[in-house]
Amino acid sequence: MIWIVVAIAGVVVLLLLFLVLQYNKLVRLRNRTQNAWAQVNVQLRRRYDLIPNLVESVKGYAAHERGTFEEVTRARTAAQEAKTVPEQAQAENVLTAAIGRLFAVAEAYPELRATENFQQLQAQLTDTEQKIAVSRQVFNDTVLTYNNAIQTVPTNIIAGMFNFEPRTFFEIEDPVREAPRVQF
Repeated sequence: MIWIVVAIAGVVVLLLLFLVLQYNKLVRLRNRTQNAWAQVNVQLRRRYDLIPNLVESVKGYAAHERGTFEEVTRARTAAQEAKTVPEQAQAENVLTAAIGRLFAVAEAYPELRATENFQQLQAQLTDTEQKIAVSRQVFNDTVLTYNNAIQTVPTNIIAGMFNFEPRTFFEIEDPVREAPRVQF
């Protein structure tokens, strides 16, 4: 009789241990997705900080391109105000297109392209774009691991019991390969 009680108690302890381990695994994965998103935001912030300097640099040479500057500024503001991952992705698509048009304006001014300040800003923005791509990949990989964990047996049972929700991937469109049109 005592062996039955010990066996049942052992099974209960093992089940509780399993539950705790799986729950902790899900918490760690969820926290990793939050950390990965924070890293994406660090790179996006760097991008947002570079854009006003780039716009000011180009403004001096192309004052009549006011619409382009305003578009970049609006797109930057919208990207900074995005709240969800899909909103952020959409805003980043618009911002990337606007930056492309800004660079197209800069291409029309050889003396601007030759300035050291513009070259440095352009290089920093290019570097930042690469860091954003890497951060986005890390975030999406982390989201994939987390989503797989909450959707596969046996952790899906624990995820359902404790309301672990799937995360959304950060997907942005590939940059357009054709040059933007600039008209004067």
